[in-house]
Amino acid sequence: MWQNSGLTAGVETGIICGVMKTPVTVTVTGAAGNIAYSLLFRIAAGEMLGADQPVILKLLEITPCLEKLNGVVMELEDCAFPLVQEIVATDDPAVAFKNADWCMLVGSVPRKAGMERKDLLSINGKVFVGQGKAIAENAAPGCKVFVVGNPCNTNCLIAMHNATGMPKENFFAMTMLDEYRAKAQLAAKAGVQVSDVTNMTIWGNHSATQYPDYTNAKICGKPVTEVISDTEWLQTDFIKTVQQRGAAIIQARGLSSAASAANAALMTVKNLTTPTAEGDWYSVARYSDGTHYGLPEGIICSMPSRTEADGTLTIVDGLPIDEFSRGKIEASCNELLEERAEVLG
Repeated sequence: MWQNSGLTAGVETGIICGVMKTPVTVTVTGAAGNIAYSLLFRIAAGEMLGADQPVILKLLEITPCLEKLNGVVMELEDCAFPLVQEIVATDDPAVAFKNADWCMLVGSVPRKAGMERKDLLSINGKVFVGQGKAIAENAAPGCKVFVVGNPCNTNCLIAMHNATGMPKENFFAMTMLDEYRAKAQLAAKAGVQVSDVTNMTIWGNHSATQYPDYTNAKICGKPVTEVISDTEWLQTDFIKTVQQRGAAIIQARGLSSAASAANAALMTVKNLTTPTAEGDWYSVARYSDGTHYGLPEGIICSMPSRTEADGTLTIVDGLPIDEFSRGKIEASCNELLEERAEVLG
């Protein structure tokens, strides 16, 4: 354990040299992994919660990876981030989740050759059962849980069901990476900057069934379909490229997305804690109570969301859903229902 108090008192004078905000405790699982390695230093630098927000980092790993994690801690120490008040490295979930304000569940067993999706769900399900219970027993009141480890929607659902007493609204899973992938493809096709693409929604599951909704997205404030007239491309190549981007990256570099996944994870938490620009929204998977867009109740489903000026997290209602989009959304939701059925035990 390493500590930086953030309050430095002169030994002889007793003068307090610095006074900071109350630290936010951020727990990151799989902390010695590639995604966490790209994520932790940016959190420590203030990119996620703000340049004036001190943090306590609690890093959870499995026992065989503790030595590797110690190396990560040494690097964090060597950066001398002024916002980092304390670093705790542990293999004990009770220690890692103690007083956590944000739990970023990054670690999960990756899918290997010959492994079916249901096998992955079964293996990771046991991990997220334990973590859900540990969060409920140890985390701070009002703690938010954000799942990155795949299959992230259903892993999030498992953690939520085992975190007895915690609000379902406090659980989220990542589809921001898919949103960024979709924006990049639309920007390239239209010959504009990525920042010119807004109002992009990823619906459903973070999987090959997800639906990047071009019908409600905008380019330079105009509907995508007014800027890109190639409907066939929008309904085929665009969707397939976004859906299969992760697999394409694995094929190209021999490893799964790490830096881009870490960036999307950081930006999701930033979006959840920062007021959303007027008229825009972002994608995040969250609990569906069955009252929005006809989505099934009891799944963690990606949908358009906003963070209001008072910090309230809302779902954007009233977007038109055409027949093509409805079919894509239902297909992804059906996959989520199938995953839920597979992990009921």
